[in-house]
This record gives sequence, C-alpha cells and structure tokens, in this order.
Amino acid sequence: MNKKDLSESDIKAKFITPSILKSGWDEQTQIGREIFFTDGRIYVKGKLTTRGKRKFADYILFYKPNVPIAIIEAKDNKKSVKSGMQQALDYAEILDIPCVFSSNGDSFYFHDKTNTSGEMESELTLDQFPTPEQLWEKYKQYKGIKTKEIETVASQDYFFDTSGRSPRYYQQIAINRTVEAVAKKQNRIILVMATGTGKTYTAFQIIYRLWKSGMKKRILFLADRTALIDQTARGDFRHFKDAMTIIKHKKIDTAYNIYLALYQGLSDSKSDDAYKQFSPDFFDLIVIDECHRGSAKEDSKWREILKYFNGATHVGLTATPKETEDVSNQDYFGDPIYTYSLKQGIDDGFLAPYKVVKVTLDIDAEGWRPPKGFKDKDGELVEDRIYNRSDFDKNIVVDDRRKLVAKKITEFLKGNDRFSKSIVFCIDIEHAEGMRSALVNENADLFSENNKYIMQITGDNEEGKRELDNFINPSETYPVIATTSKLMTTGVDAQTCKLIVLDSNIASMTEFKQIIGRGTRINEEYGKQYFTIMDFRNVTNLFADPDFDGDPVMIKDVIEVDDLSGIEDEATDDPIIDIETGEEVDLTEPPELTGGGEITEPPRKKVRINGVLVKVVNERVQYLGEDGKIITESFKAYTKDNINKQFATLSDFLKKWNNTNKKTTIVEALEEQGIFFDILKEEVGQDFDPFDLICHIAFEQPPLTRKERAQQVKKRHYFAKYGEKAQAVIQSLLEKYADDGLLTIESMEVLKLDPINQHGSPIEIIKAFGNKLGYLEALAELEQELYKVA
Repeated sequence: MNKKDLSESDIKAKFITPSILKSGWDEQTQIGREIFFTDGRIYVKGKLTTRGKRKFADYILFYKPNVPIAIIEAKDNKKSVKSGMQQALDYAEILDIPCVFSSNGDSFYFHDKTNTSGEMESELTLDQFPTPEQLWEKYKQYKGIKTKEIETVASQDYFFDTSGRSPRYYQQIAINRTVEAVAKKQNRIILVMATGTGKTYTAFQIIYRLWKSGMKKRILFLADRTALIDQTARGDFRHFKDAMTIIKHKKIDTAYNIYLALYQGLSDSKSDDAYKQFSPDFFDLIVIDECHRGSAKEDSKWREILKYFNGATHVGLTATPKETEDVSNQDYFGDPIYTYSLKQGIDDGFLAPYKVVKVTLDIDAEGWRPPKGFKDKDGELVEDRIYNRSDFDKNIVVDDRRKLVAKKITEFLKGNDRFSKSIVFCIDIEHAEGMRSALVNENADLFSENNKYIMQITGDNEEGKRELDNFINPSETYPVIATTSKLMTTGVDAQTCKLIVLDSNIASMTEFKQIIGRGTRINEEYGKQYFTIMDFRNVTNLFADPDFDGDPVMIKDVIEVDDLSGIEDEATDDPIIDIETGEEVDLTEPPELTGGGEITEPPRKKVRINGVLVKVVNERVQYLGEDGKIITESFKAYTKDNINKQFATLSDFLKKWNNTNKKTTIVEALEEQGIFFDILKEEVGQDFDPFDLICHIAFEQPPLTRKERAQQVKKRHYFAKYGEKAQAVIQSLLEKYADDGLLTIESMEVLKLDPINQHGSPIEIIKAFGNKLGYLEALAELEQELYKVA
C-alpha cells in the first residue's frame, strides 16, 4: 500500500480516526465527522434559486454534546501535514474553538490558541494526539473557567428530546458563552441575533442549563407583547411543563420556577404594581426579550421592574440593539457577548435573501397642493399648503393614492402567487383599515371565496388578532394578506411570508431591521427560499446606512407602465458567484433540500379627499428651467450642465468658493437658476452639504459628509491659538455644521441655537473673540479649514 495513493477518506479512516480513538475519545458522543455547519447561501436569479456550497469540518471533537473543543482538517498524503491549517483556523474562528489540528495521516500539526506567549504551533506524532481531558483543560483556560463551580455549570447538559433537534453552530456559541458568563457571575449580558435565527430556542437552552445545574432557581422571561409570550409558551418553553407559568391578570403564585410575563401584566399606571408581590430577591435570572424596546429607556415605567430585581442576572435578547440619547442597550448591558448578523445568516443559508421593488408615486415625489377652493369629503376647505410623503395617510388621506398602492400590490401577486403570505405595513391603525378595504376591492374574486383572504391585524382588532396564529402557520392558507401598523413589526414568526410592503414612513434603523426580519425565515417545504420588499416610501434608502447589514440581491425601480406581474422573472445577465467556492452558480439545477401587544394610539383627525390623479413615476422628475420650459432630462444631468455653464472646471469653482466670504450667496445664486439642493440630497445623500454635492455631481469628485469634514478639522486642532471659551464655541459650531450644514452656521442666529447658546448670550459669545469682526474672521477661518481637503 502506497500512502500517497490513498484518498483523503482513506487517510481519515486508516490513520486519523484510529489515532483519535486510541487517545480515549468516545466514538458516539465526542467525535463528529464531516459535520456540515452551514446550509449554503441561497442564490436567486429571476424565480430560480439554488444553494451554494455548505461549510463542513472533517472532524469536530466535543467534550460533551454541543461543547466543541477541537477541530481537525484532514488532507490526503500528497499534501503536507500543515496544508489544512489555514482552513481549520478559519472554521475554528467561526465556531469559537480553541484547539486546531491539521493532518495528512503522517502526524498532527497543532495550533493552540491558549498559548498566547510562546509556541502556538507544534507537530505531534499520531500516538501523541491529546486526550479529551487534556483538551478540556485547554478549553477551560481559553474560556477563563477557573473553578469547579464554574466548570459544573459550563458542562451542564443541553435539553434533548425525541425530535433530535440540536442547536445550529451560532446558537451553540451564544448558549455556551452566556452560560459560562453567568457561571462567572457576570450580571448583565446581551445577545444580538438577527430576526429568524432562533433567539427563543437559544433562550430556552440557556435557561434550561442554568436551572438544571442549580445555578439559577427562579427565572423570569419578560416580553412586551402577548403574541411573544404565547408563541414562547407554546413553542420551545413547553418542555418546562409544570415548572412554568404565565403571569396573567396580575395573579402571583410563587410555587413555580419559570415565569413568563408581560411588562404590562406586572406594572401599569392604573393599579398597584404586581411585581412588588415578589420579594426583590425572588428571581435570580431575568431574560428580557426584544430588550431594545420596553424597559430599554432608563426613565421608563417598565425599567422600574428591572431595577426592583436588580440583584438578579439580566440577559437581554435583541436583533437590533438600540443606541440613542434616551436609550442605550450598551450602557445597560455592556458589549454583546455574541453577535450573529443578518448578513451572516444570509451567507450561511439560514436566512432568506430578498429583492426590492421601489415604487415612487408622483404626489410622494413632487408633493401635492390643493387647487384653490378644493374641499375634502366633509365639504371643508383643505388647507392651502404642499402635502408630501410624510403627510399622506397621517394627516391627509388621498383615496386615489391608496387605490393605486393596492392595485400595484395586487398586480405583483397576480404575476407570481396570489396565495403568497404578504404583510402590508401602514402608518397607523386607520391606514391599515383603509388599505384592507382598498385591497378587498382589488381582489374581490378571491375575497368573495373566503373573507379571510385579507385581514387587518392590529392591536385594536380582535378578529384580526385571532387570525395571527393562522397567518404565521405555514399549513394554513388564510389569511393571505395582512395589513398592520405596529403589531407585526416584531416577534411574528412568519415562515412563509414572501412579500413585505412598506407604505409607512420608517426612519428608525431598529424598526426597519425588525420589519425586514418578518420575511427572512426560510421554509423550503412550502417554497419559501427568498422574499420581496415592495417599497412605496423610499424606506429602503436605509440599505445605504452603514448600520445596515445584509444587502438585497436585486433593487428594481419601476415606472407607471411597468407591469409588476412579471417582475419576479427578471434577472441580470451577470453570473452569480458562490461565496464559498468562487465558482459560478448553476441555477438550472433544482435546489437541494439540505440543512443541519401593540399599544393602540388614539385616533387622529385626518383630512379625507378624493378625485386626485395619482400616478407612478420613475426617477426622471420634470423641472422648470430658466427659460420657463420643462426640463425632461435627469436632475443630476441638468444640475451638472447648469453648474458647468458657470464654472468650466473644478479650479474655477474652488476659486470662487474660497474667495467668497459668505458661501450662502453662491448657494442662493445656484438655487435661483433651478438647482434644488434638497432634491440633490434625496439622490446623493442627506449628509452632504452644497459644496460636496456640487463637486460630486458637476466635477465627479468623491464627496465627504459634513461629519467627516468636521472630524478632520478637529484632528488638526488649528483653533488651539484661541482662548478656552472661543475654542469651545468653535467646537460647538463644528457640531452644528455636522448636524445642520454650512448655511446654518453662517447665520448670526446660530448663536441662539443649541449647543452654541450653552456658552452664553450672543454678546457674551462674540466677546470671546474680541468683537463681531473677530468672530466673523474666526468663522471664515473655520470655513477655510472645513474645505481645506478640497
């Protein structure tokens, strides 16, 4: 037998596996061979889908089930013993494993992550492969498990039942890290896991292991919506059986171990707080679902519950940690102990990729102004002003707009599958109610067959809420289309949702990610491999935000004549490359099936009108030129031509800009000639000021955001020559520039605005620079510094 002629499988069977077994590893419970730990990304082209290559490890060694401590990458004997090390290290990083081996059947090459000062890598003979106890000691060193008490908790068994379900690799990491952190007496912990990645199952295993180990005896699972509690109790938590109770009607029974509760069920402003019926030390573990909401605000009523049980360990779960002036998950919990992102979930094939269809309506893009004497449906005169996207369905209801939105949604479904589960996100409950009616009229044929084809599912609608479980149940046909406002933005496990419609003004990245998460679950049995987002409000501009991860597979802008019925068949001619193999994906092969309460708001008075012609437009917006004629070219092209008429080169423009004391005059002159910077900001980005918009569009220069310019000035610290107060004022002006732009800081009125007014009255601020002339000179110098890079 020539060893060089043996296949990799033969090398594993004849040399590597026998060496591992000889060292005392149990074949049944400790050795995992050819373990696939991802499902392979789903690739989409038109309506065709296929899966990419799955990641798998030749060997993963476990101290106990789901506690991996070593990984081995095997190669055939033609390769060197070290040849598998880089791949093994990559997988070990993903899987959070400290002991890494490569072997070609001659020996083992060992990378020891616990040895940070000395020899990290060494070669071992086949007879020297470490025992389970030796590698367990290294794992404990790597994880900081220093006492027998911590070790007992960290090695506590997982829950297993007859279903054979086991955690995915990222759930395993989240569970193990959290259990180990709690065992080490860390009292504030946050897990960040994308929607659809099984946070509730992860929480169940964490609670089960801590409870069974005796580390935690009484546990409270807190949520802020009834649907979250009901789904949890019926789902993974059902295995707690008689040890678990749901706190209802503020009735407290201290005989249980596991408690599920709504914040509202423990505390409200109308009656005594029920949570105070427990002693402050009753719970030793509190798990807070969707911890970016509810109790996240420091001065909220619900935060008082967490303060009351301050001595307990608090574990927060969220897909979208929140950091604002009022809410900081990081301040409360610290840095996440583990993060599994939307992008990672899509790349691993555990979450569905998505397409985006952007539909722009003319009254949204251009605004709508009522003709003189125009009356609403009640016969009242409509206030004479320009109404825009933020007004529609919030302050003013345009029936014709709702009809067109319903028509486009129906057109899309008719071209694909009219029984695709779909969620339409609306401004508020009234809007959800109105869209239900508009969709019923567009789908009268199917609605007449079953009046649950379209349902309003909102916090105030009992009939709709009763149908929520049927909507999320893949085996139930009805309801098909759900109109909602806030109730379904989070915690709704809609596995077969194939269409998400955005007709709500969503500015919050947190809410946006939560809504996208309604469609990211995969259910291949029911044909759900990807989903589509239909955007009527430019909400998907948030994809450009650096805080967003997980880009769409396609973005399509549509115009009025576009028939949405066939849009799912569209695909680019560009090849799709597998992120694992680097090879083109063949989508002609069928995909292989493989794999390891809303708070109701009081109704607002809205103006209701009809008889307004509403159309779908594309990005080509019409403008009035200097000569009074309509310009039909794109606004970017029109802007470039107009600026180039005045400034033939970039040098010409910079010379004019730098020599003009008040930059506002240049901006105003350009606006008089039909260059509208607000529209340019819509197309290029809201964070750029007129200078960068001009340089970028007219002279193809890469733009800098206001914050980037301000940051560069701060780094140079040129203002050190000024007195302490003057320096502080300049710092505040830089902050104001970063937030609001150049035009604001050039006005003397800025001295009355926050944060500049914190340094005193306008007169006191000017005195810090000697006099008004000194202040204006300092401002001019600040502007010079801001545009120095250019």
